[in-house]
Amino acid sequence: MIKDFIAGIFAGAPLWVKYIVTFVVSVLPIVELRGGIPIGVLAFKIPWYWCYILCVIGNLLPVPFILLFVKRVIEWSKGTKRLKKLGLWLEKKANKNTPKVQRFEVFGLMLFVAIPLPMTGAWTGALVAALTGMKFKNSMISIIGGVLIAGAIVTLIVQGALGFLSFMIK
Repeated sequence: MIKDFIAGIFAGAPLWVKYIVTFVVSVLPIVELRGGIPIGVLAFKIPWYWCYILCVIGNLLPVPFILLFVKRVIEWSKGTKRLKKLGLWLEKKANKNTPKVQRFEVFGLMLFVAIPLPMTGAWTGALVAALTGMKFKNSMISIIGGVLIAGAIVTLIVQGALGFLSFMIK
């Protein structure tokens, strides 16, 4: 199992290293806190409440930068030969999720980010918000709310309170 593999790699590491790894995993796109919380709690035995706080902060760290700069980065990448496909893919990903979010705007974005599945987290939510022209403040409020909810759901799953959803962390 993945958690055993990761626990084995960091078996002799000091606790602070395990906290940093958990934080870094939560910052990563796609994985986000959906991977950070299980790694922190299950593999590293970090108390769930510290892991929740650490992973929420890590997951939210890139959001303001994405909201402020992603449009420029995508436009720039579409103008280059090597990164054109990446820019077009990011734009397509955001456009695919735009109707879901625009329908209910702030609440819709929060729900989209709160769903603890890959490609529905803070990174994609920020991308969609930026490319749809949503106001920065509304985007941040929505994404923070969504990340807090997603973190709570994943923490409950990891702790066994929502065992029927445990397929999501295997």
